Amino acid sequence: MQLKVVKADGSIEQYLHTKIIGTINNALASSGEPNISVAEHLAEAITYFLYNGKHRRRTTSSEIFSMIQVALAATSYEDAAEALGEYHYRRLLKRRRIEVIGDDQVQYHTAGARRGGPPSRWNKSQIVNDLIAGQRLDRQVARAIASMVEEKILNIGLTRVSRGLIKQLVLADTAATLQAEQQLRTASAETHEKNYADTEICVRQQREGLCTVEL
Repeated sequence: MQLKVVKADGSIEQYLHTKIIGTINNALASSGEPNISVAEHLAEAITYFLYNGKHRRRTTSSEIFSMIQVALAATSYEDAAEALGEYHYRRLLKRRRIEVIGDDQVQYHTAGARRGGPPSRWNKSQIVNDLIAGQRLDRQVARAIASMVEEKILNIGLTRVSRGLIKQLVLADTAATLQAEQQLRTASAETHEKNYADTEICVRQQREGLCTVEL
């Protein structure tokens, strides 16, 4: 049974063990103690509890976040737990401060004027939904792209961002992601073909007494 995670915006995605490992290791790194081995062990404990502790099919992202903090604090990594909490709080504040405006508002917003309707709040889920509906992308892929776009927006540091800029970032990251996926599929197919060809040559050589048979 695949555990589902209910995000803060109400969307649902599959539980990813590797994501927990990454979050814990990033928290450890933020406190100056990066340790992938510790991250893996703590993530295994959390994953085991989620799958076996309550016999349920869903959990929430906030509950997972709390479990990570508790696990870090309980294993003498209080600084990492605190760093994770501060990082989460800062990102939450940045998201809430961002307003999305229309392209025709860009030249007017510095003077306080509004045109084309009021600004809307930043909503990463809107990007996800648009990618799923428009590009027919898998939800996990769409969320990965939306997260990359959000990271760029947050790093820009603006409190108002135009829809045109968001669209350009989405297009660029979507193209890069799809290209990377295609390259991985191509590399995988080439490796498979090479292994098949090597096996076929070896089998033929065995028949001809030219290749040692491993027992």
